[in-house]
Amino acid sequence: MKVLISADAIQQRIDAVAKEITATYQGEPVTIVGVLTGCVVFVADLIRRLDLPVKIAFIQASSYRGTATSPGSLVVKAELLPDLRGRNVLLIDDILDTGQTLSYVVEHLQSMQPASVRVAVLMRKLGRQKVHLEPDFTGFEIPDEFVVGYGLDYNDEYRNLPFIGVLPGPAGH
Repeated sequence: MKVLISADAIQQRIDAVAKEITATYQGEPVTIVGVLTGCVVFVADLIRRLDLPVKIAFIQASSYRGTATSPGSLVVKAELLPDLRGRNVLLIDDILDTGQTLSYVVEHLQSMQPASVRVAVLMRKLGRQKVHLEPDFTGFEIPDEFVVGYGLDYNDEYRNLPFIGVLPGPAGH
């Protein structure tokens, strides 16, 4: 498997993104809302570097199923969310691809009357966005390749890899 982003590069970039987030919120409390399941590794590493009071919640939103490598219909499960009224919310996802999932989730969160909603993504895939959504914090911009590792999967495998790799074979383009 071709390594697109090394484990060391990921950790260095998360340090920088955490500093940006900490500076943006200037000590204000933040509710982190992670988009399951791909965000788990990113969220775990990121929150330990934030110098802010944080609460953590998760939402399940996915348009990929099983061995699919292109988005299908969007399924969102928001039952795990706490009351976000008046809170600063930082939505965290592993990858910004078409933007449809994140855009929908942002709208859903905004309907819950938070003080603010910002978006952080580990990766932004170039050339794929169908919906205009500008993340507030981006780890890496990557080419249009099917990537796995560091939380991202293919058929629920590869999430545990410490790096981002390009999946070889039919799934990887």
